[in-house]
Amino acid sequence: MRPLSERGAGQAADLVGLLAEFPVQRILSSPFVRCLQTVAPLAASRALEVKPHPALAEGGGRDAARLVRSLAGEDSGAGVVVCSHGDVIPEVLLSVDAIAVEPGRRRCQKGSTWVVESVHGGLVATRYLPPPS
Repeated sequence: MRPLSERGAGQAADLVGLLAEFPVQRILSSPFVRCLQTVAPLAASRALEVKPHPALAEGGGRDAARLVRSLAGEDSGAGVVVCSHGDVIPEVLLSVDAIAVEPGRRRCQKGSTWVVESVHGGLVATRYLPPPS
């Protein structure tokens, strides 16, 4: 039930510009307040609804990894933003190691973003975006 700090709210607002180049058509989030608040400005800017997903909650690492892989397998060309927690993201990144996330690059700073790209249903690249200032 902890809301975002003032800094976190600013970083959430900055996600709108950070993700401007991506064709986001869906937003999934942990049902926890902080994650929902993190993606709210992005959702508002794109006129999208944030869909809470239990697999993205704290402790949901394996379930979240399966979810991300299934989203990549949809091959719809639609960008999906997934918001989760620092204990979940490393497990998701391990699941995409088949595409060689650089060693030591599994950073999960609060407010950071990982872009995971897929082509024809297969995960092909990852890119780390540090937290907005």
